[in-house]
Amino acid sequence: MTSRKSKDKRPSGEAASIPASIQDLHCFTETSGVITSTMNDIPGYRVVKVLGAVYGLTVRSRNWAAGFGMVVKSIAGGELKWFTDMLYNARNDAISRLVAESQSRGGNAVIALRFDAADLGGFAQVCAYGTAAVVEKVDPAVADYPQLVK
Repeated sequence: MTSRKSKDKRPSGEAASIPASIQDLHCFTETSGVITSTMNDIPGYRVVKVLGAVYGLTVRSRNWAAGFGMVVKSIAGGELKWFTDMLYNARNDAISRLVAESQSRGGNAVIALRFDAADLGGFAQVCAYGTAAVVEKVDPAVADYPQLVK
């Protein structure tokens, strides 16, 4: 496959452009073995027990100087990297809190994981929510999920 880069398209398998300061956080938050999935089930696993809804919430503020700098930057257009970094960090904190809530109930998985984000008068709010559950592997042919590999 030939690789052709453009502003909107990337060849399959090529990583997204992630700010260097948070590359280690992109699409991964340490879950201490808890499976997190946006699906309503986990292929090769069976839900043994549903523990209820769980969520992780964080609210972030931008400092006045950075906010003013981003307003000036927005005049020229382009990505506002400081805000992007803030939202990546907020999302990862929300997942960490969701996982901790699931673990406190005895869960080893969160299914139907979703995110909600909002602007609260200059504050950024991110909420991760899903259903905490206990799951067990029923199909030995299914590979372990990355969160379970140590």
